[in-house]
Amino acid sequence: MPITIMGDREFENVPSIKSKALRINLNENIYGTFSEIGAGQETVRNFFRAGGASGTIAKAMSAYDKDFSDAIYGIEEDKRYVTEARLKKMLSHEINLIEERITRDKHPNKLFFSYANTVATIDFAKQYKGHGWIGIRYQVDPKEDYNEISLHIRFHENDARLQQNTLGILGVNLIYGAYYKYDNPKKLLRYLYDHIDKDQIEIDTINFSGPRFQQVDNRLMSLQLVKNGMTDAVMFAPDGNNILPAKILYKKNILALRGSFRPVTKVNMDMYKRSLELFLKEKKVSEENTEVIFEITLSNLRAEGEIDERDFMDRAELLCSLGQTVMISNFQEYYKVVEYFSRYTKERMGLAMGVNNLVDIFDEQYYRHLSGGILEAFGKLFFKDLKVYLYPFKDPETGELITSDNLKVHPRMKELYKFFKYNGKVVDITNYDPKILSIFSREVLQMINEGKTGWEEMLPERTTAMIKNHHLFGYKEKVEQKA
Repeated sequence: MPITIMGDREFENVPSIKSKALRINLNENIYGTFSEIGAGQETVRNFFRAGGASGTIAKAMSAYDKDFSDAIYGIEEDKRYVTEARLKKMLSHEINLIEERITRDKHPNKLFFSYANTVATIDFAKQYKGHGWIGIRYQVDPKEDYNEISLHIRFHENDARLQQNTLGILGVNLIYGAYYKYDNPKKLLRYLYDHIDKDQIEIDTINFSGPRFQQVDNRLMSLQLVKNGMTDAVMFAPDGNNILPAKILYKKNILALRGSFRPVTKVNMDMYKRSLELFLKEKKVSEENTEVIFEITLSNLRAEGEIDERDFMDRAELLCSLGQTVMISNFQEYYKVVEYFSRYTKERMGLAMGVNNLVDIFDEQYYRHLSGGILEAFGKLFFKDLKVYLYPFKDPETGELITSDNLKVHPRMKELYKFFKYNGKVVDITNYDPKILSIFSREVLQMINEGKTGWEEMLPERTTAMIKNHHLFGYKEKVEQKA
């Protein structure tokens, strides 16, 4: 038994990178190839150095030259190399070669794998930090089909050698996790950062597929990325699948709507339609080059304590069913959303919001952590051609309609507000539907929870049908309880 000393505390012993690589190498059945493009052969180097690599590595290669790469894997339609499509081609090509060259008759117990990455590290001028795609296609049973884990990373380090080293560690963590943590994907995600600090590298997209991951919902895995601090935001396409933020946002005009969407009401959709109409009238904004993003913040998901994954999925399903692109972010302040979008585009941006949200923007308490306070935040928020499209609010007590002309901000903020208002940064949505101004998501949700009727008319028809047919927000259980 290991010796323990009085006062010792339990802790999780994280295996070293060498130990992880050696455990893989010493398994007589795990056998495959490494194909790494763009940063050298950083991952496979750890396996060579650990010892016993001859029983694991069938081939290690780096098709560094573009012509050689094209000759092996084919030419991409967009002529790019650091893409998910390139990664998929690399994994498929290498697995097919293993199957062709290593016969099952001779090696019936072999667990084949193909690890690949295609990355671009920091440029010489240090203006572009770099990014890449990493993946593994592998078996845990020789009679089963292949599983696959693929992820997209963004480098944050300012030195190419440091980035290469981090990439090599991440690659070992991925291969080790794929074989020894596949039964718990949430833990597998956390273990990807073994021996890596989160400020070194960012994982902003991940997808699991294959027989061992049939029960895994990749949207929930994306939520874990934000929850664990591995990235600030993740996105889902209207089809409900994870999608790389850069693919959606690159060089696009962006209109963003933040809300709880719990559930999506007629007010939410009216705000979306009316703000989009105004946004498309702006100069240099065209419909084909515009992306609308429905954003839910992590703080909103935590509104009632711990994140309820079922509740999160209900919201995501509703928005995706309405044909919308969804973003889950860790941004509490709006200026951080704009900064995030600015990573990918220099085109025009718009924010659609209600009166209460705009009042919060002019609340100094949200900016105390900034050395420049609210002025620094507003410099980041409005430094571009950004406009706020303001949806009116009808006071339920007085019946007064509140717009940008009569909303009340703190007396110290009055002049600052006037500056942005009179410079056209705040635009009222005037073509709204007055009959729906009294609809609030929280009241609709309460009616659903209490098994009441009448909430159906407050939501878009498709949303009502989704809630009833898919039993979202506990609809079925509440109805049965009432019965």
